[in-house]
Amino acid sequence: MRRGRLAAVLLLLAPALASAQPGIPALTVDGPGGGQTYTLSIQILFLMTALTLLPAALLMMTAFTRIIIVLAVLRQALGTLQTPSNQILVGLALFLTLFVMAPVLERVRTEALAPYLADEIPAEEALRRAAGPMRAFMLRQTRDDALALFVRLSGREPPASREEVPFSLLVPAFVTSELKTAFQIGFLLFVPFLVIDLVVASVLMSMGMMMLSPMLVSLPFKIMLFVLVDGWSLVMATLAASFGVTGG
Repeated sequence: MRRGRLAAVLLLLAPALASAQPGIPALTVDGPGGGQTYTLSIQILFLMTALTLLPAALLMMTAFTRIIIVLAVLRQALGTLQTPSNQILVGLALFLTLFVMAPVLERVRTEALAPYLADEIPAEEALRRAAGPMRAFMLRQTRDDALALFVRLSGREPPASREEVPFSLLVPAFVTSELKTAFQIGFLLFVPFLVIDLVVASVLMSMGMMMLSPMLVSLPFKIMLFVLVDGWSLVMATLAASFGVTGG
């Protein structure tokens, strides 16, 4: 009898308990019968916040940073101003990033996303499993001196191994390493075009053509050299190989 009365009381209180769930008022709709307020749950709010952080994660934790910097330096070395446009460079860098990160993303899908969608593991476990492949990729591309720098700046004790470095130190060290590698590759790409500029400027000066811009004259020669050596294929192959992606 007591159990039956307790069940009846819980049924009566169910609507009140449901309306007392935590939420943030998001929208109020006024109608003939009065106003209705719709709330935004904390989980949806966290999800929307996480979506806004995806661009930062793309920049800071993948191959995108190195690729877009190298492509921007290449365009500057060619002297073609806004050709290719920023949209084309970003799109090319994005798809090349997906190509480089394909093995890592496949591991994330099989080890974390697929079990989570099948309700085999909770969200916390899926996040922990997804961090493993990303962490391994970032550690392979991070320089030891960059890791040591941020460990020293944080004031923490040096970790026993690279695998024990926390994400709060790994991410800035990874970005610093990517910037250094990108500028090294960009320097190697810049040198041949700089030589062409110097040769053209010397020839124009020896001919007394001071008023003619050397950049204007050297641009066709740089484009011709870049096309003859199949420059875009070489740049794409170099960028992929710099992350350990090879044809074998």
